[in-house]
Amino acid sequence: MKGVCLILCVLAIIGSVRCQLQMGFYSSSCPKAEKIVQDYVNQHIPNAPSLAAALIRMHFHDCFVRGCDGSVLLNSTSSSGNQTEKTATPNLTVRGFGFIDAIKSLVEAECPGIVSCADIIALAARDSIVLTGGPSWKVPTGRRDGLISNQSEALAQIPAPFDNITTLIQKFANKSLDLKDLVLLSGAHTIGISHCPSLNNRLYNFTGVGDRDPSLDSEYADKLRQKCRTQNDTTTILEMDPGSRKTFDLSYYASVLKRRGLFESDSNLLKNTNTTTFINQLLQGSLNFFSEFALSMEKMNQVGVKTGTTGEIRKRCAFVNS
Repeated sequence: MKGVCLILCVLAIIGSVRCQLQMGFYSSSCPKAEKIVQDYVNQHIPNAPSLAAALIRMHFHDCFVRGCDGSVLLNSTSSSGNQTEKTATPNLTVRGFGFIDAIKSLVEAECPGIVSCADIIALAARDSIVLTGGPSWKVPTGRRDGLISNQSEALAQIPAPFDNITTLIQKFANKSLDLKDLVLLSGAHTIGISHCPSLNNRLYNFTGVGDRDPSLDSEYADKLRQKCRTQNDTTTILEMDPGSRKTFDLSYYASVLKRRGLFESDSNLLKNTNTTTFINQLLQGSLNFFSEFALSMEKMNQVGVKTGTTGEIRKRCAFVNS
């Protein structure tokens, strides 16, 4: 199948045929690739379950800037003077870069120059979520790695925890993702952690006069203020889904309805009739969270992908090939 795709890409020079992702893209060129990723995830995520949330967040941040092309992995270089996506505020707390590098090294040892870093992120994110009790989803492969990574693009395009509902809807629409996808992909907040700076304004200075966000349940706000006693606290860990942060389940949505979503972006899901309806349907069971989340992930992991001869297959994920 890969050979056919390569031929079609050559023909695209004189026509309009475009290669697409496909299941089992590496079945001939690197048949062990997907198992290498899965085995590494299975070996290490049980010992560091918080990395599952980190990896799906990395995948999300990657896809929202220039598509799912591994651009979030690139380091800034002094020679070019360019600050990459890694240095943008939304990515300063992204973890798992060493994890992806380790998988890349194993895959490169098996079949050099064949498997993209972008595909490794997509596969590792899926496999790690499965280990938290979450759903699996199809990850067609064949992505190529991008050559450009820009700090300002990441800052402008990645949905922020303080975004209002209009901004969230627009940022998702910019990636051909709809209101349902917004609700479902927000459901990834069922696992993972955050820190006090992500909600200091909600607790201490929401409108600039020392107040707190009225959309946040007062009892929950008091508990958060007990944890985040100062606005400079960068070490205290906050569970995004208290009591259930290691398990992929529906409890995040129940918290949102109780006005106990950790971020403004969580609370703002209730400020649109359609997004609120989707939340209720998920909790009532008329929408199946696992199967619907899987479908939204399948949409997201194909956003802006580079295939065929676009981009490259990086030798090291943090650097473009020289």
